[in-house]
Amino acid sequence: GAFLIPYILFLIIAGMPLFYMELALGQYNREGAATVWKICPVFKGVGYAVILIALYVGFYYNVIIAWSLYYLFSSFTFELPWTNCHNSWNSPNCTDPKLFNASVLGNGTKYSKYKLTPAAEFYERGVLHLHESRGIHDLGLPRWQLSLCLLVVVIILFFSLWKGVKTSGKVVWITATLPYVVLFVLLIHGITLPGAYNGINAYLHIDFRRLKEATVWIDAATQIFYSLGAGFGVLIAFASYNKFDNNCYRDALLTSTINCVTSFISGFAIFSILGYMAHEHKVKIEDVATEGAGLVFILYPEAISTLSGSTFWAVVFFIMLLTLGIDSSMGGMEAVITGLADDFHLLKQHRKLFTFGVSFGTFLLALFCITN
Repeated sequence: GAFLIPYILFLIIAGMPLFYMELALGQYNREGAATVWKICPVFKGVGYAVILIALYVGFYYNVIIAWSLYYLFSSFTFELPWTNCHNSWNSPNCTDPKLFNASVLGNGTKYSKYKLTPAAEFYERGVLHLHESRGIHDLGLPRWQLSLCLLVVVIILFFSLWKGVKTSGKVVWITATLPYVVLFVLLIHGITLPGAYNGINAYLHIDFRRLKEATVWIDAATQIFYSLGAGFGVLIAFASYNKFDNNCYRDALLTSTINCVTSFISGFAIFSILGYMAHEHKVKIEDVATEGAGLVFILYPEAISTLSGSTFWAVVFFIMLLTLGIDSSMGGMEAVITGLADDFHLLKQHRKLFTFGVSFGTFLLALFCITN
């Protein structure tokens, strides 16, 4: 709850102004992140730095999307593979999560940090094969299952971007609207689960002492920049296709507000599930709560596996992750393609080939992230 205060503050004093500025720059100059700096040529290097950041974020986003696709394929079973300890990747110490409760964990051990649940072992041993890691000095070969998933993701991105906004604009109708439908379904179902109220109460409770912690403010600022896409060249690239007299001020206010309201509402869907997990294992909310990949690929799938019709809910959840990831990665790659194509007319003349080159390049880079 305390996170919401700096989050809203940074939205007003930094997020919205930067969002508006980038839309205005792109729309007025009608060019990408590099050439837009012709208004002050000495800062053109800033444009290239933005493109480089977008490229970096793009290739590792593709890895996360590949994980989501792998989970989606794995969900098409009568029994989800992360529900038991009888799989080839499970260790002898794997333990049924139904046996966990506050007394079993003891000694202040947080459930979210417990690494021996089937869901945790599926993610760390079944998907990533961390137990086979020999260190960064010996990467090994890319895992073929994840490589195929990554290839599918890159192919989807290529055909979504190869004709510019003509194709990406149509794809966005699916990737931007479907997650809202899925989020609404998950939210409605989540708030009906036992313990959901406790999770929502923890979400809305404001502990003002947390505001003294620098990490809360840093995380809030980071989240604003990531969720709005400010500083990645994405907004400049998309705005460059707007009509010259488009009301970008209205767009900035409306889009940034909808984005943050969506993030706020999604918190209810997440914390209702966390409350349900805490209720099931008889532990505190803070012992269940986690962030990042652990929430998306361990706790949420585990919670889904305990619901009736778990296969359906798993498929729905990972379709949402897949479409959200595709939508985000499309923006990053469009920033790279538009930014460089506007600066080098040869690339603009051969946009399809250049788009293929960027897509294939991100695929090759991402292979380093899916090795053993």
